[in-house]
Amino acid sequence: MEDYTYGLFIYEDVASMDFIGPMDVFAISGYILKKGRVVTIAEKPESIRCIGGLEVVPSATFETAPDIDVLVVPGAEDVDSVINNGCLEWIKGRADKIRFTTSVCSGALILQKAGLLKNRKATTHWMNIEDLEKDSSIEVMPEMRYVRDGSIVTSQGVSAGIDMALWIVGQMHSPEHAREVRKILQYDPAPPYTAHV
Repeated sequence: MEDYTYGLFIYEDVASMDFIGPMDVFAISGYILKKGRVVTIAEKPESIRCIGGLEVVPSATFETAPDIDVLVVPGAEDVDSVINNGCLEWIKGRADKIRFTTSVCSGALILQKAGLLKNRKATTHWMNIEDLEKDSSIEVMPEMRYVRDGSIVTSQGVSAGIDMALWIVGQMHSPEHAREVRKILQYDPAPPYTAHV
């Protein structure tokens, strides 16, 4: 099996679970295969404070990032700062060279602003559906956990990023490998309080 590098774009006030969920999927994949790596990439080398206070030191910057095969763009409560700080060009430039560019939650709005969702199907967190629908060039699919259109894969919020990442490792390696990753993660959602009593 090939040796892949998975890049996780992080930025100030990012939603931690949006990238940690996929990160764990990719890390377990690498653990099983004894190859592959996961890198966190930020605009600058300083630590990033996530929503909720978790601090993460990126392993690379835009200038030092290695070649990657998959890019994950996570969401945040407010992605305007990312959209306005020059990161879009970096994301767009990478998208032309890699196998999959993906988003979790409102990360889809970042991909949209980078022009990567034009004339594509996509999804996002239910709270961001209306914002995504403002772009008439996008066929928004609000009921889908994740949507693949060519080399772009978008997902709904938070835990849907894990589903998407499992699909990605299934594509990069095999469905059997993805099932093994899922089993090790014990990812078999059975949340409490889902029905009214």
